[in-house]
Amino acid sequence: MTVEITSPEELRELLGEPVPRAIAKERTRLHERDRQWLAASPFCLVATSGADGSCDVSPKGDPAGFAVVLDDRTIALPERPGNRRADGYRNILENPHVGLIFLIPGRTDTLRVNGRARLVRDAPWFDDMVVKGHRPILAVVVEVEQVFYHCAKAFLRSELWKPETWHPDVLPSRARLVKELEAPEESLEALESHYGPTYLTKLYT
Repeated sequence: MTVEITSPEELRELLGEPVPRAIAKERTRLHERDRQWLAASPFCLVATSGADGSCDVSPKGDPAGFAVVLDDRTIALPERPGNRRADGYRNILENPHVGLIFLIPGRTDTLRVNGRARLVRDAPWFDDMVVKGHRPILAVVVEVEQVFYHCAKAFLRSELWKPETWHPDVLPSRARLVKELEAPEESLEALESHYGPTYLTKLYT
C-alpha cells in the first residue's frame, strides 16, 4: 500500500525539526568566500518553473569563474550556443524565481543561490564573459535572495567524484542514443561523426 504525505505538518512530523544552524546559515548577500567559490566553479545547475508550474533544470558550464559577480547581491551567467530549446529562459520570462547550485569538481559541498532572474541581451560586463572569442548574446542576471552552502552527504552517498565508481559505458554512446530515441532517420555514421572529436571544436559556435 502506498502512503502519501499530504500536509506540511505530516512532513515535519516524519522528518523532524531542522537543526538551528541549518536555518541560520541562509544569507542575503554574497560573502567573500562565496565570491571565491564562484570564481572556482566551472559548472552549475539552474532550476526554473513556468507560470503553469512546469519545471526545468538546465546545466551551465564554462571555464571556472564563468558566473560574473556584479555586486554582493547580483550575479550573471552567460548563454552559450546550445539546442535553442530555451526552456529555462522561457520559464524566467513567466516566473523569475530561480534556484542555482554551483559545483567545484572534487568538492562534496555545494553553493546554493536562490533569487529572481531576468534576461539581458547586452551590458558592458558582457566583455568579461568572452571565451574563445565568443561574446554571449544574452545573460541571466540573478538578484540574490538566499545564499548558503549545502552539506556533502549526497555526494558522499553517491561517491560521485570517485573514478573507481564511474561506468560511463553502461549505456550506449550519445550518438547511439540519438539514433534510437531522437533521430532514427539519420545514419549512425553521421551521428558518430557529429558527436566525435570535432564536437569539441563547436562548443562556442
